[in-house]
Amino acid sequence: MGLLELFRPKSAPRRAEARRAELFDDEFQKKLESLAIVSRRVFAGRMRADRRSKKKGSGVEFADHRDYAPGDDFRSVDWSVYQRFGKLLVRLYEEEEDLSIYFIVDSSSSMAFGDAKKFDQARRLAAALAYVGLANLDRVTIVGATDAVSARMPTTRGKGRIFKVFEFLSELSPGGTTDLGDAMKTFVAQHKRRGLAVLISDLYDPAGFERGINALRFAKFEPFVLHVVDQKEARPELKGDVRLYDCETGEEREVTVTDSLLEDMAKAFDDYQKSIERFCTSRQVPYFAADVGLPFDELVLRVFRRGGFLR
Repeated sequence: MGLLELFRPKSAPRRAEARRAELFDDEFQKKLESLAIVSRRVFAGRMRADRRSKKKGSGVEFADHRDYAPGDDFRSVDWSVYQRFGKLLVRLYEEEEDLSIYFIVDSSSSMAFGDAKKFDQARRLAAALAYVGLANLDRVTIVGATDAVSARMPTTRGKGRIFKVFEFLSELSPGGTTDLGDAMKTFVAQHKRRGLAVLISDLYDPAGFERGINALRFAKFEPFVLHVVDQKEARPELKGDVRLYDCETGEEREVTVTDSLLEDMAKAFDDYQKSIERFCTSRQVPYFAADVGLPFDELVLRVFRRGGFLR
């Protein structure tokens, strides 16, 4: 019996099991256990250093002084300061608190274009990283986003809740148009507790990918961008006269596909990806290109090596 089996709800409905069987099968779950072990090795050395909140409380790391006020515990007075300067000052300490991790999964129609590999990859990555967060006792929330927040899994903790994650992601369905700017404005208004916001998207936003990322930045979240890419979209197997259509708006256009046009499409695809990476790098936002052609566990290991996710 695997570790995840110990946490499987014995009364889970068969219908829910069937929904997640294809995406999150036994092999997937075995890989999650391995990823969690790797993450703990990385996480152990960073936990105390990186989990500092800006709140002042009764932790163990000195933060600042403030003036003594009647009623304060005399044990908190910094007597060395009093002896030197004759001032009664109280020592303040930083509190350590669990991290809030939000997984924002783009569920617009473009994510399901073609064979839906992008949407499946996005959901597997969200599940794998959510499990790592749950295993490290973080608070995990997942939302689906189109031009609004289309679905939300309430905040949960503990790796035994991974099957709630599986169920939510299995039932999340793609559809609608992309406007990450508007969706993220709604997201930040709904979530007052700030934390790490992992945006998993192909970033095909007609209004500009920058708006969604900036909405998170300006609201004091910590964005982490997982850009889901499919190289087949850059180099489609097309030739001759074809009719292209926008899977989100339904707009159609007839074009003649030539070798020159295919080269231009590939260049535009590469330039777009590079522009996203430059934007994120210049604003110190961790960025990672998640190719659908790579196994999810290899991508997660690369995310660990890239840094910025394990806090």
